[in-house]
Amino acid sequence: MGDSASLGVSSPDSLRAVCAAFQYEFRDPQLLQDAFLHRSWQSENDAERSNERLEFLGDAVLGWVVADIAYRQFSELPEGRLTDLRKSVVSATALARIARGIHLGDALLLGKGEDAAGGRDKTSLLSDAFEAVIGAIYLDGGAEAAFRSVEAVLLPAMQEALPNIDRLDFKTVLQEQVARLGLNPPEYSVESIGPDHDKTFTASVRVGKLETFGVGRSKKAAEQVAAQAACDLLDA
Repeated sequence: MGDSASLGVSSPDSLRAVCAAFQYEFRDPQLLQDAFLHRSWQSENDAERSNERLEFLGDAVLGWVVADIAYRQFSELPEGRLTDLRKSVVSATALARIARGIHLGDALLLGKGEDAAGGRDKTSLLSDAFEAVIGAIYLDGGAEAAFRSVEAVLLPAMQEALPNIDRLDFKTVLQEQVARLGLNPPEYSVESIGPDHDKTFTASVRVGKLETFGVGRSKKAAEQVAAQAACDLLDA
């Protein structure tokens, strides 16, 4: 793959594998290639663009499609659980896990330093590239094509996540959201009242100027409630 990368082109096999996974064939192959141009490669090769604009577009398209699928496919779920289900599959960790399964990292064009540092397996790079591919499909084929591709790749993950939706780790989700927004890590504090055998815990989490609270029968439960509230506000 080194010879191809030096020319600014991912290996043909890796691109074919991506198209197969997303069940989409590009009319403009350059759009697909652009989805894998990491800024480290752009910097080292003085390229005109990276995949960041496609990532921005793909993130928005992904949110819309997953919300639509959740609403239509899981009609028995209340609004809160629909939100939890959406978060469980669009987090950076979840997208990177799917990206690894389809070997999306093989198609990345990285700078030499980033590549040597294991960039092809980094959660942030994989999730960003995943979103960039969605953006590229949207531009190449329109909303319907993007919807079908996201459904093909993510619906199985949504069905798999459903039984565990009540155990979604909102502290991890919040940490990922904060990292993606370039904010400082969340800061938690917990207080308790009541006797040892019947304590009630109140947790607060601060993200920048944002502070949310949660109450639970354990420290962990209270922190999860506070983290979920923070996630909801950041989403809004």
